[in-house]
Amino acid sequence: MAVIRSASSTPLSDHARIWYSLKCAIASSSGFKSWKGELPSAEAEAAPLDQLVRRYLRETLETLAY
Repeated sequence: MAVIRSASSTPLSDHARIWYSLKCAIASSSGFKSWKGELPSAEAEAAPLDQLVRRYLRETLETLAY
């Protein structure tokens, strides 16, 4: 199994590896892509992927709570 490294070239913790994998899977999903397409283009391009995925998850869970 390959070791995922951070920008500083040190191995990532188990939690960071799991979050990285989830973030990549979510970002490649059709639901995320559709949601991102509804954002203003400046916001969608300027925000870091981590921030966008967290916002998508929060909004999705808020919707499901109703």
